[in-house]
Parts: sequence; C-alpha cells; structure tokens
Amino acid sequence: MRALLVVLALVAACQTAPAAGQQPLPTAKPENVGMSAERLTRLGNGMKSLVDQGRLAGVVTMVARHGKVIEFEATGKRDIAANLPMQKDSIFRIYSMSKPITGVAMMMLFEEGKWQLDDPVAKFIPEFADLKVYATDAAGNMLLRDPVHPVTMRELMSHTGGFTYGYFSNTPVDKLQREADVLNVDNTLEEMIKRVAKLPLNAQPGSEFHYSISVDIQGYIVQKLSGMPFEEFLEKRIFKPLNMVDTGFYVPAEKLKRFAELYDYGRDGQFEVVHGGLNHDFSAKPALASGGGGLVSTATDYMRFCQMLLNGGKLDGVRLLSPRSVELMRTNVLPPTMPAVSPGVGFGFDFAVNTDAVAAGGYYGKGTFYWGGAAGTWFWIDPTDDLIVVGMIQQVAATGAAAVAGVPDVRGLSHAFVYQAIVD
Repeated sequence: MRALLVVLALVAACQTAPAAGQQPLPTAKPENVGMSAERLTRLGNGMKSLVDQGRLAGVVTMVARHGKVIEFEATGKRDIAANLPMQKDSIFRIYSMSKPITGVAMMMLFEEGKWQLDDPVAKFIPEFADLKVYATDAAGNMLLRDPVHPVTMRELMSHTGGFTYGYFSNTPVDKLQREADVLNVDNTLEEMIKRVAKLPLNAQPGSEFHYSISVDIQGYIVQKLSGMPFEEFLEKRIFKPLNMVDTGFYVPAEKLKRFAELYDYGRDGQFEVVHGGLNHDFSAKPALASGGGGLVSTATDYMRFCQMLLNGGKLDGVRLLSPRSVELMRTNVLPPTMPAVSPGVGFGFDFAVNTDAVAAGGYYGKGTFYWGGAAGTWFWIDPTDDLIVVGMIQQVAATGAAAVAGVPDVRGLSHAFVYQAIVD
C-alpha cells in the first residue's frame, strides 16, 4: 500500500508541476483572495458532471485572482480511444484565442511608432490599394463599388474593415473566399495576402462589425513591419519573455503525447474524432502562420499571457506593453450607431469587451474582456474583480442531424460557478 501511495504521489506531481523551464505561477487558497473554497468547488464539480454525462471528453479549468492561482483542475480524457486522462499540462488547439496574442504583437509595434490607428492598411499592404466592395444591381448581378474610404488600421483591429471569414457567415463574398482557399495551411502569409487582394470586401469599411480574417492580415503586417517571420516575432517577443513554453503553431514530436484529441458529436451523440478541416496536421510546422487561429497552447501558458494583460502589460518583471496600450485594447471602439457584437458586448482591438453585464448575461466586472476558440476554449479577464478564468476543451459544435448533444455552455456555466464564489 505504501508503494502504491508513493506512485500516486509521483503521478500527481507530474501532472501539477510546470513544464520544463517554466516558472510556476503563484498560488493561494481561495479564502486568501476573497473567495469561498467551498463555493468554488462548484466549478470543478460542474465540469466533471458534464464529463460524466458524456457531454465533454475532457476539460481543464484555471482561475486566478489578485495574481494568484486558486483553482486548477483537469478531468476526463484527452484521448478516449487510448484511454489517456486529461492533464493540467495537456496541449490544446486554441484557434481564435490566437487573436489576442496577435493583437498584442500589433500593439508592441504600435508603441514603436510603426503604425497609427488611422493609417490605411494599404500603406503596409500595397496589394490592398485597389480593394472594391461587393454589391448587386437590381437583377442580382454582382457589382464592384469603390470603398467610401480606404480600410484603416483601427478598422482592421476591430473587425469593422469590411472583410469576412469565409466560414462563420454565408454571404456571396464568403463563398468567393472559400473558393479562393485563402486560409489553406499550405499557403504562406504572402500567398494569403495575394488571394485576399483579388476578392471584394463584404461591406463598406467602417459600416459594420463582421468577424473576419482581419487578424490573419494583422499577422502579415507584424511580419512585414518587424522584418522577421511572424512565428519568430511571437516566439522572441512574446512567448519566450512570458515563459510560454508550450505555445506555437505546431506540436513538436516530444510533446505530442500531451496533445488533446479534437472531437465532434456523431449522430448517436457519441464522440467522434475530427479528421481534416479544422484539424490539420499539428505535428508539422504549417506554411501559414495563422494569427487568427493557428496556435496551440496550454492552460498555464495562456494564464501567463492573460496575467500579463491584467497586470497592465507586465509579468515577472518583463514588460511587453504599457498600461495605456492594454487599456486601449480593452476599450470598446465600435461607434454607438453600430450594432453590438451581441447584447451588452462591444469590441476593442482583438478582444470582445463587456459594456453591460446584465445585457450580456449577468455577472462580469465592468470592462471585462474576453474571447474563445472554435474548439470550445475560452477565457475572460475581469479588471474590476482582478480575476482571470481560462478553460480548455477540444470539441466543435455539430450541426444538422449530427447535433444530438451539442457542446455545453461551459463559458456561461463557468461564469456562474466562479462569480458566485466571490465573497469579498
């Protein structure tokens, strides 16, 4: 029995220790940062319940308040077929949670005077100088109109430049973009830009918020203004300084055993591995360093990134941004006349920003900013309550006849479970 206990202790240590070379984040008891330990168990118990119900394969959650980690749990499986448990250091496809990281890279160059908010994007991408806007005549035939003004950098940073994504809406321009295969992982950033330049804008610049490839375009701009490959800029200027040791555009061979599988729901509601599409080969470096959705990471790495932002641009004595730059990123920049992203939600520079907690679903401290990823990963940063929550799953939402179960609302549930635990 004693030998068994020793083995179990060693296994637990391996699952909770930081990755090699990574400085551990400070920890505290929930009571020491104004939260109830008893109430906070509802988060872990709630996620475990979803796993037990067969609605989640596995999940990792991490909560920090006042700069201290107070909850860090892993439950379920990272690979069902291989019967491998989800671990605290499991690696996840974070998809659109790549966007805030690209935004920080952009703001670092903004601080260096490399670009200004009202600069035309074509100043840095000459291929965009002749962009047109999609329209139709009375018979429904396509017309190409001149933009009312050139797309600006502030519009590019806030998804208001008139671009679209190809996959999250179904406009005629989305169809054209899918046909152009703009985001193929075998494209280089240069090739992506060439293909985008041949397509019309989906709407007039500055006329609407429309989720788009804007952040992939930002990645190209980072590469061009910095004079180094985009992936190299992220590694040298963000990941290495923040000690984000497991974040990148692919998973090295020695780390593949920690890589969580990506699941969808089959017609019977059972988990099925996603092959192709979103789930390209993450074991090899892609040609396309997608700033909009190409990164993999861990809960700890992403918590370090979020803590840097909550600290006003600094972590462990290393400053990436000034507090004013972070404040600019998390300020709603959508005009009052423009429809909100969703009720109570505006948009800053590569972050959604809560403008009305009640309209947004209750809870949230004033000025909370957040985003999520296509495989269900989520995070939010609450500067009012000095709080960060990071959640990692690997499940995509099924559609049509296959949507038997549906991905549970882990973000909404985690809001309730975390905020009800704040007692001071």
